[in-house]
Amino acid sequence: MSTHYDDLETRSADQRAAEHLTALNALLPAHGFDPLGDLSDLAKLPVLRKSDLSRRQKDKPPFGGLPVSNLAHIFQSPGPIYEPGGVTRDWWRMGRFLHAAGFGTTDIVQNCFGYHLTPAGMIFENGARAVGAVVLPAGTGQTELQAQAAHDVGVTAYAGTPDYLKVILEKADQMGLQLGIVKAAVGGGALFPSLRQYYQDRGISCLQCYATADLGNIAYESAAMEGMILDEGVIVEIVTPGTGDPVPEGEVGEVVVTSLNPDYPLVRFATGDLSAMMPGQSPCGRTNARIKGWMGRADQTTKIKGMFVRPEQVAALVAKHAEIDRARVVASRDGEMDVMTVRIETAANDAARFESSIVETLKLKGRVELVPPGALPRDGLVIEDARSYD
Repeated sequence: MSTHYDDLETRSADQRAAEHLTALNALLPAHGFDPLGDLSDLAKLPVLRKSDLSRRQKDKPPFGGLPVSNLAHIFQSPGPIYEPGGVTRDWWRMGRFLHAAGFGTTDIVQNCFGYHLTPAGMIFENGARAVGAVVLPAGTGQTELQAQAAHDVGVTAYAGTPDYLKVILEKADQMGLQLGIVKAAVGGGALFPSLRQYYQDRGISCLQCYATADLGNIAYESAAMEGMILDEGVIVEIVTPGTGDPVPEGEVGEVVVTSLNPDYPLVRFATGDLSAMMPGQSPCGRTNARIKGWMGRADQTTKIKGMFVRPEQVAALVAKHAEIDRARVVASRDGEMDVMTVRIETAANDAARFESSIVETLKLKGRVELVPPGALPRDGLVIEDARSYD
């Protein structure tokens, strides 16, 4: 296996900037923008937020009038927001990350990202195909069957959320099954140092990427594990949250991404995530800029168990039940697993009555904690991330 996925990864900064500008200018007219004279002029264009995209999609379904070509799939993410998908080679650019993680033609990949409505499963399958790997389309749940399949077909690599691999490994231990997984490519949640060490102790190399349903791969770790290298098919800016103004290098701000995918170009799409640019280049030889990785949310929208939970979803839960005064979602950890607790301010005393509504509105199962009227803090928070990222 070659060290790098292609020659794009070792371009000079000047060559990359010039080629990015050419690619960007070819896409801007479809958005109604004039070509730019310099990449720095990108900061003068408006920021597109998820709320804007959702509103546009309601007015002009399904994609809000944005340019889409070579459509093969339509996906739905919470909001709802609809995303197009293609089947051409490395459409979401995930192959670049999987190559960096050591995936190749000799691997069988257990893909534990969801295939139902949301695009994550197809994103990673498309990337696995790009590097020539065989895919076991496992999806989520049914852990005992997953452990058995991993053993029976000789799975060597895992793709999924950071914590679910541990669940599969522990289930295999209980069943007396020896698994051959030696590498993992994870996303959709935080890879805590203790969990990475757990995998390393079991002989599994685990690297993470930063990707979204709208944009595909944005940045990824290499074996050097010094920050996350920006993907070659995107332009990333770090801006002051709530604005489109770039911050000085090294300062924390909101990640704004311009995708150069000609089938679905997004210009200055605000992810709502916080990060910061790192100085210098990765020791692995890839020359693109790096970010520090996911450093929290610019808004209260929070990723739990690989799914975004948004303030408007919490509001929808409250609206469904007249007896609920307020609600707060708290993201925490139980060992290496994400836990969602829904604290409901109500005079009711039967938590079970709210469980189905929570799944319906938040798209996740969670613990329910009833508190009396007036008990929740009046601090404006409806989603609290109580997890430690140290």
